[in-house]
Amino acid sequence: MGKDKEIEAYLNHELSAEEMLKYEIAQEMGLLDRVLNNGWKSLSAKETGRIGGLITRKKRALKE
Repeated sequence: MGKDKEIEAYLNHELSAEEMLKYEIAQEMGLLDRVLNNGWKSLSAKETGRIGGLITRKKRALKE
């Protein structure tokens, strides 16, 4: 999915639960504006790694 289509799907709440979680975490970290304006490629490896780690942590918490 292209950047523009993914952003449009996010704004219309049409993404999968996992994708929505990714955007939710980016918002919690204060990175959502940058992602919406410039895409996920605008984030550093450290920032994307942190998002991935938080996704994993939340998934584990949901399983328990």
